[in-house]
Order: sequence, then C-alpha cells, then structure tokens
Amino acid sequence: MPDLTPEIDCLITELDAAVEDVMDWTRRILRFVVLHTTPREDVLSPTAHTLCKFAAWYAENRTHFEAIDALGAEHVERAHQAMHDAIRGICNDVLAGSPGKHSDLLAFEQSQAELLGLLARFKTSILSNAARHDPLTGLPLRYGIEGDFALQQKDARRNGNLLYVALIDVDHFKRINDSYGHPVGDRVLRHLAETLNHNLRSNEPIYRFGGEEFLWLLQCKSAEEAEQSARRLLSTIRTTPVPISRDQSVTLTVTLGMAQVGDHEELASALERADVALYKGKESGRDCYIMDTPGQGNSFHAMDGDMEHVATSTLKQNP
Repeated sequence: MPDLTPEIDCLITELDAAVEDVMDWTRRILRFVVLHTTPREDVLSPTAHTLCKFAAWYAENRTHFEAIDALGAEHVERAHQAMHDAIRGICNDVLAGSPGKHSDLLAFEQSQAELLGLLARFKTSILSNAARHDPLTGLPLRYGIEGDFALQQKDARRNGNLLYVALIDVDHFKRINDSYGHPVGDRVLRHLAETLNHNLRSNEPIYRFGGEEFLWLLQCKSAEEAEQSARRLLSTIRTTPVPISRDQSVTLTVTLGMAQVGDHEELASALERADVALYKGKESGRDCYIMDTPGQGNSFHAMDGDMEHVATSTLKQNP
C-alpha cells in the first residue's frame, strides 16, 4: 500500500468501517428472521435508508466520492436505498406472519452486491489516486506525466500556443535541511507546493518531480509571455517567506530550467533540455530562469530580477 496522507488514511479506515456497518445491519436482519428479534427503525421505517450508520457516514463524506466519480456516487445512494426498500418488504411480510417474496429477496441480494461492489471500486480508486500523489505536498507524482504531456502538446497545437516544460528546483535546499532540520525542510516543500498551486493557472499542471524538484507544464502565446510567467513566479516565491516559528521565517528562492517544446518532441527530450537549462541556472547564480528554445543552438536566456544576460555557451556569473 502506498504512503497515505492522514486524511486519506482516515477515509480508507472509515470506508472499511462503513462496509462493516452494512454487514452488521445485514446480520441483524438475519437475527430477526431466525430468532424473531425486534427490527429497528433503520430497517422498518420508510426512510430507513437515511437512518442507518452507513447513511450518516456517506452523507458526511459524499463530496469525496463525487470528486472521484459523481455518477458512481449517485449509484451508491440508489443501491443503498434499493437494499433498504427490499429488506423492509421482507421484514413486513415476516411480521405479518407470511413468508417474504422471492422478488424482494432477489432485489435485496442484487442491490447489496451492487453497493458493496461500488464501494470496493471507490476504495481502489482512492488508493490508486494516492499512489499518484505525493503525501507530503499533495501534488501529483511523476506517474502518468507522459499522458498529461501528450494532452498538453495536442491542446497547444490546436490553440496555436507554445508549450514549455519547466523544472523548478529549490535553491540551497541542503543548507536549509542542515541548518534547520528535515521537518523544516518538509515545511518548505509544502509551502512551495501551496505557493505554486495558488499562483499557477488551473490549466498549468504542477508535479513533485523528485526531492526538491518540481515540474511545471505551461502554455503561452509567445516566448515573452513565458518569460513574464517565469519572472512573476520567481518574484512571488522570493517574497513569500516560509514561517518556521513564531518569530522566524526562511526566505526561499528557486531556479527554473525551461524548454520550449518542439513540434512532436517527446517528453524525455524536452526534459533533458530543461535539465541542462536548470544546471546553467544554478551555475549562473540561482534565483533565475534559463530558457532553451529549439533551433537556437546552445543559446540560453537568464533573468534574475530585472537583469537579463544571454550567452552562447557558458553563462557569466551574476554580479
């Protein structure tokens, strides 16, 4: 099982308990039929499907299921109500001294099997989604990036946009860990992920790429717009310190290596160029972006604040 965030771990635990509540409710029905115990309101009431433990839990957590599959979430409610309706008919017949109807029993068996099957699929989806997301930052991991990249590339061609692959690396992250400890390092990464999520457009995917490195896919109408986005992001991160105690904070900077994706270029190729650009940015003094454009040889553009410098092979150190 993948590492889970406390929220996902709690949801999975509660989902398992909710399934057990359904089975416990079913065992009470069996006791009523065999031992003639008295059914409760969550069996006999016309609104019994809203009174049982499962109903209360599902109502509280439905938004989680809707976010995964809205239609599936609706089917859970329908199957749950159908299960209650069928068993109420059986119990009312038994209380009246008559045997239950075969049609009601069949409806109960089918609706309960559907309900349990839906919940099992939701559990699989939750765990699969957790495996694709970083438990520390909540960002997607590298899994599935190729598919997202292909969709972005197709969308960019259709809309006449330029597509960029940008690697974002935290400057002097080892120094932060050594100076303040790994818990603060984790806080820095969470803070950066939140900053990226709040400041990037919803159609610009961001991923935890590994360690202190993040991957950003962005579409722009021009190279100038891409540079503007990079400058804005650098400034936002630089001016958003990370609080580490009541009276202490850490000023964070990052370096960006950006590669304009060529027509029909594969992700691995674009990533390789972005990685080289990132390395150049680290060499040039950090807290800057380096942009690699196809067809321009080894030409890189670096921007640090309002200072721009261009080199054909090796970038000069920032003053």
